[in-house]
Amino acid sequence: MKITFLLNNAYGIGGTIRAVSTLSAAFAERHTVTIASLYRHRDTTSFTFDPRVRIVTLIDEREGTADAALLAQAGPSEVLPGERTASRLSDERMGAFLAATDADVVIGTRPTLNTYLGRLGTSRHLRIGQEHSQLGTRSDLSREMQLAAVPLLDAFAPVAAADAADYRAALPDAPARIVHIPNGSAAPAAAPATGDSRVIVAAGRLVGVKRYDRLLDAFAKLTGEFPDWELRIYGRGQAKPGLREHIERLGLADRARLMGAAAPIETEWAKGAIAAVTSEYESFGLTIVEAMACGVPVVSTDCPVGPREIITHGEDGLLVPPEGGADAVAQSLRTLMTDAALRRRMAGKAQATAARYRPDAIARRYEELFGELRPALRPAGKLRGLFGGRKRQAAAEPVVAAVPDAGPPSAHCAATPDGGFTVALGQAARGELVLRLRKSSPRREIRVPLDRDGRAAVPRAAHALAEGRWDCFLATEGDKPRRVAAALVEQAALVTAPPAAGPGGVTSWVPYTTKDGNLTVRVWQRPAHAEVTGIAAHEDSATVTVRLLGNAAPGRMAGAVAACRLDAGRDFTARAVTLDEERMLLTLPYGEAFARRAQEEPTQWEIRLRTVDGHLLTVGRIGGDSADRRATDVYPAAVRDGVAVRVGYTSDNVLVLSAREVPPPAPGETAEAAADE
Repeated sequence: MKITFLLNNAYGIGGTIRAVSTLSAAFAERHTVTIASLYRHRDTTSFTFDPRVRIVTLIDEREGTADAALLAQAGPSEVLPGERTASRLSDERMGAFLAATDADVVIGTRPTLNTYLGRLGTSRHLRIGQEHSQLGTRSDLSREMQLAAVPLLDAFAPVAAADAADYRAALPDAPARIVHIPNGSAAPAAAPATGDSRVIVAAGRLVGVKRYDRLLDAFAKLTGEFPDWELRIYGRGQAKPGLREHIERLGLADRARLMGAAAPIETEWAKGAIAAVTSEYESFGLTIVEAMACGVPVVSTDCPVGPREIITHGEDGLLVPPEGGADAVAQSLRTLMTDAALRRRMAGKAQATAARYRPDAIARRYEELFGELRPALRPAGKLRGLFGGRKRQAAAEPVVAAVPDAGPPSAHCAATPDGGFTVALGQAARGELVLRLRKSSPRREIRVPLDRDGRAAVPRAAHALAEGRWDCFLATEGDKPRRVAAALVEQAALVTAPPAAGPGGVTSWVPYTTKDGNLTVRVWQRPAHAEVTGIAAHEDSATVTVRLLGNAAPGRMAGAVAACRLDAGRDFTARAVTLDEERMLLTLPYGEAFARRAQEEPTQWEIRLRTVDGHLLTVGRIGGDSADRRATDVYPAAVRDGVAVRVGYTSDNVLVLSAREVPPPAPGETAEAAADE
């Protein structure tokens, strides 16, 4: 069978694209699958599509393309009047594609595409529409477009049962079959969560409807009662600046982190003890299924559709009445935060629930629908094309995404409880894993033989790695070592891990994926270290709690200094007070930074402790699972006369105080918000 999906932009990011990526891979096990992307704005897709799935582009918007020029001159759409994402060019390209396709089934994924499919598709192929949102929450134009498109299709499949019922009620005479088929969620490749991390995880687009402000309010009510818990929110979106301000107003900068987008997300779910969903509405709740599959119980608002169709309250998660607000969310979180045994029981049942949504099971539900609508497509019968060699109408040649070559070797890396890691390159891999210290001269490397399963174990106790970044390569006999790409990097074992202190000094290893997609290990190795365990930002200073490790102790410290990276003449002293046998409290005065900054250029001071014998001890946060804390560990800025001073970290997780000029705030914007941009 030949199956084609219509996506608005396969190169974007969002739940619909992710769902199509998952379902298309399941179909590709038995069928020929194509994705027709109406638009393309970048070179590579954000989500990983199965290599057997062919992606074609109808309008290439990338800079310098002929289509980009044509699109700028195209008039408004005649098929979709009033729809700003459509044009006469999109009418022409989609019409030509649907007229020429030899697909047996074409699946639309949003109102505009369902309209195109209903009006421009033909009876030669089955026309199936999907609903990835919710009828009751769509805009007036989108709702009218969808309701007009459904009767033109052979079938229409909302992802929520309640939404399917709403469509049937709204369109009682529609000839299209309206049937609920949920989204699928692949079995995670990462190990399930252990449930003891003290981390609450949320994930999704940073938009108002997700109500992350409600989640933050709920978490703020619990921080005093649960001082060792933290909240991580994954995703990107227009609400990020407002959420950052909300975190700062609540005083949660050291406890709640905006992590940015993560793909794949399963490694991040596995770091959680609880997953939280506080949306006003969910069309389905794919993140709920994903979290459950990773063995994480979910606390979710009881939306009108979606979560209640997945979660069995009290069994595999907790449903919160939306009218209860932040108080109700906090109470449900408290229930799980206080009871590790309950979390474990719910986690096991959550995994069983998630198994119902495996992609193959969802694909077979679609195949059954195809066979009911057109018996020739029944899986038990002969699978064949429906065009029978008919002459096709000529169409513009679509842009076909290049099929990637074999590329570099790809590895699944997992941090281990001892602070080391394993690297799995697959059974076909032979040779050695090579770790090379970046920028070392002469080049420093270690080699670890792969076992018969293509795996290498690198325990921390067996290897002494110097501080720096160690890049991973695969060396095979007779060939030049090749850089190893990171398919999956599991860091869950490191979430609560402090730096290791022993006879060899203080060390920490964090494997991570580089911006180029490669596998690298960040290593810290030093005789002594001052580990940051807490930061509080005030109006005129920041206070920092540190724990001394290695051959360091409060009695050997003579004080703290802020060392200017630009000019040693701008150094200044910070206050250091002993708290106990291991800990000290540092006070970083913002006034000194304002007074000593360099004019018209950013100025940064590294925070260090000075020993009684004159040595400087670096202060930073090298424990845990983060190789680079700059974007996630963000603290409020103090702003004076257009200059912002704040505490933060470098790319090496060294604690710094920085000063820089900031633009004037926009109307209605605070100076602090402008400093965060």
